[in-house]
Amino acid sequence: MKKRKLGKSNLEVSAIGLGCMGMSFGYGPPADKQEMILLLRTAVERGVTFFDTAEIYGPFTNEELVGEALAPVRERVVIATKFGFKFGSKGEQIGLDSRPEHIKEVAEASLKRLRTNVIDLFYQHRVDPGVPIESVAGAVKELIQEGKVKHFGLSEAGAQTIRRAHAVQPVTAVQSEYSLWMRDPEAEVLPALEELGIGFVPYSPLGRGFLAGKINEDTMFDSSDFRNRLPRFTPEARKANQALVDLIGKIAKRKKATPAQIALTWLLAQKPWIVPIPGTTKLHRLEENIGATAIELTADDPCDIEIAASKITVQGARYPEQLEKMTGR
Repeated sequence: MKKRKLGKSNLEVSAIGLGCMGMSFGYGPPADKQEMILLLRTAVERGVTFFDTAEIYGPFTNEELVGEALAPVRERVVIATKFGFKFGSKGEQIGLDSRPEHIKEVAEASLKRLRTNVIDLFYQHRVDPGVPIESVAGAVKELIQEGKVKHFGLSEAGAQTIRRAHAVQPVTAVQSEYSLWMRDPEAEVLPALEELGIGFVPYSPLGRGFLAGKINEDTMFDSSDFRNRLPRFTPEARKANQALVDLIGKIAKRKKATPAQIALTWLLAQKPWIVPIPGTTKLHRLEENIGATAIELTADDPCDIEIAASKITVQGARYPEQLEKMTGR
């Protein structure tokens, strides 16, 4: 597995990481715990060193899973988790909370669930308009000084917020959705990250599974699957967006690769400091995703993909309006 550094930091990780959310949350019922522990440990054997979780995934159960699975190999891996939500008495998410005292409480709880004495990368999950970003960065800076956190990250933050946070505590990585069908970071975020020397971690690099080519307008999702709520996943939108999958499929055939591998290779080709974190619960998908690092693109390939993709208009918003308001601030 090739390695990459996240920006100018000294945080080196595998070129492709593993997003762990879907093992516990979001895409239907949780997967079998023992199977997921085996999958996580197999990922380490295959060279994956970068694992992404968050307290809200479950909530809490995904951090516990990741902690148990990776405890025997803790020295070989980088674990990223996130703070910034407020929970009700039944564990339901009831709003944002990035107050400094809450950040420190979350850090202590996450350390226990992850079975570790330090969090490698601690992201603010969503920007909290009720707390100045300088206060958030200051709280994480104190955790870094105390040795409980190594690196500070932001998720779905806008360029100005990133700059303000970075001035208080250097930001190692920004995580946002980015893929061939979600290109928003290219306008302002990626140029800011390049200027400041910050790494970029695209989540949903396969469009929540759509770009892998196994979902069509007739696909039925489990009732608890988050995609049922997304405008981009209505049957009408899926039918319209099939054109993009068809395009990726043609390129994949030419390269003797899979559509998922082409989608990931395209991301890797954008910048040397980009590290996508596709999620999966299946060993063969893990192998497929890792295989993307071995695909060689010619100098013209990303440009050809770009030109072809630019002729296709993706249909449907990526989030319902309320959730979209929480991004890009």
